[in-house]
Amino acid sequence: MSSSRSPRAAWAALRHWPRRRWIAAATSTPLVFLAVGVPTALVPNPFFSRSVPPAWWNHVVLMLTALLSAVVLATYVRTGPAHPDERERTGRSLGTAGALLSFFAVGCPVCNKAVLLLVGTSGALTYWAPLQPVVAVVSLVLLAEAALRRLASETACSVRSGV
Repeated sequence: MSSSRSPRAAWAALRHWPRRRWIAAATSTPLVFLAVGVPTALVPNPFFSRSVPPAWWNHVVLMLTALLSAVVLATYVRTGPAHPDERERTGRSLGTAGALLSFFAVGCPVCNKAVLLLVGTSGALTYWAPLQPVVAVVSLVLLAEAALRRLASETACSVRSGV
């Protein structure tokens, strides 16, 4: 396993997080939970509804998405002086893709307009709904990888050229 995504390095980085990063993670967890849960109607609300009841795993994926996204988001809170660094981009695309896929994974299969346009209502139930658990796993893997990369890169030593 590459040291750039070592779980040991990630845990070491978490142990050294300052208070403001923990506050950022604690604040962003419910915000991500609501940002994904309200439009997918996993969080009951008067604005959105579901035609198909949620599966048992939808709530688990929603919570894991909120937690992993919060960790990734909190890694962007600066802990020292600002300096341009290649590590700033580490995991950004993976985290974004993971969060977006989570949204599609937990959403109502027949409420997604893109899916309805592509395969229709019966196709959404026949083809898309069975794929949603796979999409959920992929999304969580992407978010976990983004978190590992972001955290592990915090403990990596940067090499400056021309020194």
